[in-house]
Amino acid sequence: MQKLLISIVMPVKNTSLFLRECLDSILKQTTTNWELLAVDDGSTDNSLEILKKYSNKDNRIKIFINNGNGIIDALRLAYVNSSGELITRMDSDDRMSEDKLSVLSANLLDAGKGNIAVGLVNYFSENGVGEGFKNYENWLNGLILKGNNFKEIYKECVIPSPCWMVYREDLERCDAFNPSRYPEDYDLTFRFYLNGLKPIPCDKVLHHWRDYPTRTSRTDEHYADNTFIEIKTHYFLTHEYNAEKNLVVWRAGGKGKALAQLLIEQNIEFQWICDNPKKIGKDIYDQKILSFNELDNINGAQSIVTVANPKAQLEIKKYFEDRNQVLMRDFFFFC
Repeated sequence: MQKLLISIVMPVKNTSLFLRECLDSILKQTTTNWELLAVDDGSTDNSLEILKKYSNKDNRIKIFINNGNGIIDALRLAYVNSSGELITRMDSDDRMSEDKLSVLSANLLDAGKGNIAVGLVNYFSENGVGEGFKNYENWLNGLILKGNNFKEIYKECVIPSPCWMVYREDLERCDAFNPSRYPEDYDLTFRFYLNGLKPIPCDKVLHHWRDYPTRTSRTDEHYADNTFIEIKTHYFLTHEYNAEKNLVVWRAGGKGKALAQLLIEQNIEFQWICDNPKKIGKDIYDQKILSFNELDNINGAQSIVTVANPKAQLEIKKYFEDRNQVLMRDFFFFC
């Protein structure tokens, strides 16, 4: 039986419409050995009042007022006041499945340190879930089922931000919530990956992710560009880039152009290829666009692919594999 204390860190800002439902889902957990560290981040609704009422009824719920600004500062404040050996995060507008904490902690205790427990997620909305969110849910859950999340980390965030659990020691090794880089959940995911934490496969839906028009990920400036090219490029250049190879950027659409600008700003040389006849041979940002046919003339290539179409990605992956090139070494999908 799980004996270690679980610390749940949870920023709260203007989620009063959903906060009671969130807190009730925590109180209904099948394991009782937890503490909730909820940090009010300048709410202008009655979120703080709701938190205080729940805290007065259950001393496992501890309330703090953010002395900084934003989610990262709130996470830091919650974490520094936590006592658990197992750490997890929750969003104040979502719901936990009743066995979420027990499943995550049991999986983590069984696997031991150096691992990260995750669970399947379910998006829900009063107005129905959009195709984009449903596609993300299906893709993410497919990775979680097999525990091979990190093989596609440059596509999108592969660890659900409110549905993971790690040992405190491992979180500290990953520098916890100290970096001030947004999006903070994607940044932490990269640090889990780079520090060698291994996702534990899971086949249970443990978190219910609410979508609505004013959700932070839809309205906050830090999440405005959901392609997150800057953070992907940062970690690629610092940990994956091989300067002895010829860097190749695939496609000259919006993502390809954003990536090209970042590379140019950092004086990184690259070749730019495209299948659009209207762009081939032209200069964009003083960089000539080459045809895909030029690929075979580029020796020792390391490629970043900004092609989003799933069918096209499969064709591109086969192209590389036929040439004995390896995903996450010789080629990376940035979409």
